[in-house]
Amino acid sequence: MTARPPSRPAPGRLPAGLRVYAVGDVHGRDDLLAALHARIAADWAAAPAQRAAIVYLGDYVDRGPDSAAVLERIAGPPPVEGAETVALKGNHEAMMLDALAPGAPQQAMTLWLWNGGQATLRNYPEGVPERHMALLRGLRLTWEAGDYLFVHAGIDPALGLEEQPEMTLLWIREPFLSWAGTLPRVVVHGHTPSMAPEIRATRIGIDTGAVGGGPLTCLVLEEDGLRFLSAP
Repeated sequence: MTARPPSRPAPGRLPAGLRVYAVGDVHGRDDLLAALHARIAADWAAAPAQRAAIVYLGDYVDRGPDSAAVLERIAGPPPVEGAETVALKGNHEAMMLDALAPGAPQQAMTLWLWNGGQATLRNYPEGVPERHMALLRGLRLTWEAGDYLFVHAGIDPALGLEEQPEMTLLWIREPFLSWAGTLPRVVVHGHTPSMAPEIRATRIGIDTGAVGGGPLTCLVLEEDGLRFLSAP
């Protein structure tokens, strides 16, 4: 049996008894998501906590080969029985929704296809089923637990949490990524790929480029510690 990775100090704290598994950008790599789900399940079985939350940070679709399977897996049972599932919206889900909306302008479809939507459309030769559209429409923009804010891309450091436009939450890079000041929460995000997870005093970035050959990363938070799981 593989030993659990050791925990290291985290920049924030969760309520006692809660373990959060936060999953980075999947982009159609259902093979990696299936493997990561298995590792999450094994991690929980080895040492369960009082309660668990599985938080997906968005960008489930586009570019990779199996976007439909990814959505089906996220909509299904969580890898930890009884865990809360939190599915957040990414910019790619926003583009997909805009492109498929009734009466959508042609430029919405063009933008989506240019950003990898063709790979998603190939999964749906008979159209996107309503259960997947309902999942997409129901995605949240943010989720909070303890000292943490979970969001796809990040926040504008100049604005309060309640003032953040949707476009910012889904698309921002700078000035968020290089911000050296304080923020009201430690932000857990994806969107901007890096070779390895990035841990800063005010943010943790976990998009490690799964669709481009990198691993699919899961951040595990518990009380004042953090560690990572990944697939492959």
